[in-house]
Amino acid sequence: MREDNFLYNEFGTYLRGIFGCKVQKITIDAGFTCPNRDGKVGRGGCTFCNNQTFNPAYCHRNRSIAEQMNEGISFFAHKYPEMKYLAYFQAYTNTYDSLDVLKQRYNEVLAIDGCVGIVIGTRPDCMPDELLEYLAELAKRTFVLVEYGIESTNDATLKRINRGHDYACAVDAVKRTAAAGIPVGAHIILGLPGEEREDLMQQAELLSRLPLTTLKLHQLQVVRGTRMAEEYAEKPSDFHIFAMQDYIETVIDYIERLNPNLVLERFASQSPKELLIAPDWGIKNHELVDKVKARMRERGTWQGRLYTEKS
Repeated sequence: MREDNFLYNEFGTYLRGIFGCKVQKITIDAGFTCPNRDGKVGRGGCTFCNNQTFNPAYCHRNRSIAEQMNEGISFFAHKYPEMKYLAYFQAYTNTYDSLDVLKQRYNEVLAIDGCVGIVIGTRPDCMPDELLEYLAELAKRTFVLVEYGIESTNDATLKRINRGHDYACAVDAVKRTAAAGIPVGAHIILGLPGEEREDLMQQAELLSRLPLTTLKLHQLQVVRGTRMAEEYAEKPSDFHIFAMQDYIETVIDYIERLNPNLVLERFASQSPKELLIAPDWGIKNHELVDKVKARMRERGTWQGRLYTEKS
């Protein structure tokens, strides 16, 4: 039975349950590249990708990892003196280098006072067994969460956005990582070209069958400096740009079908206004979250309400 006030599993509550205090992620740009940019998998990257859209001001690769982390900590420390921090390796593919280099960069940030673990953003085709073995050992000593950019469960969509891997690759990476005893996160974009509402509802059911710990959702955003921006200018009719209320309803429909044990980290992303082409809702992420919660209460619904466990 659900609790009367339960809407969904929140990431902050999940972290507080582990650490017993408020925990903040600090974004780090560790200077990695991406196999979808350097030619190993492809060139040009994913059609939607512009890393400027999610790196905060302190997160810049011309600063050391320690400098970025300490500046991020100083931003929050005056307001929350007891807060602990997770280093979030977000920019590009943070498992794409030699094992020695990866160890050095992960350990550099873990040596910083107040850092209680790492979150590693990467691609599902960039998790070799030797690295997974190392992360499994590291996870015995500190918190480790590996977050895979899955983006879609539809292979036709993945090809269209030049992702460079298929969904089977993502399934394999998630299962191997979970089997190694490491919490696994997934990142999904709602509203990619060619995907209709029913595709998204099926996607929620597919993801619910994976051994995921966390899930991050956000709306498709068309941003400047991307191939998708060019495609949108050429043929906007190929894109379903969510109106805010339509997106809220879609997210709630999606949440209803998710495994109730999944931890939901976010529902939206907010690109810098000078880069954003569409949609421009004019509200901050936390304001959208409040609207989602309010609408869930109005609908009398909760995460997993329509979830059915399948073999």
